[in-house]
Amino acid sequence: MRSLLALMSCASILAASSAFAETRVFIIANQADGYGVDQCLAKGEKCGAHVARTYCQSRDFAQASAYRRVDPDEITGSVPKSGANCSHGHCDEYVAITCQR
Repeated sequence: MRSLLALMSCASILAASSAFAETRVFIIANQADGYGVDQCLAKGEKCGAHVARTYCQSRDFAQASAYRRVDPDEITGSVPKSGANCSHGHCDEYVAITCQR
């Protein structure tokens, strides 16, 4: 009986620790590089998975759980409003990459 109780306690501790895994969202400028990687990230396509994972790993996270284009209006106070960050008809775009440990 005690071993069953100990086993259940360990299982609940492991389940609780995985629920508290650290997650962080990074907002980065989505700059065209000529390789199309920017479009893969912005559209959330499979081809952006490697870039997102590499970005997370470079910041000591294990994996990228999501990546997508972010409207400047979604980013409070840190990005100039539309028009202020446009030059020669090209506006900066931003990508959110969600990383997990």
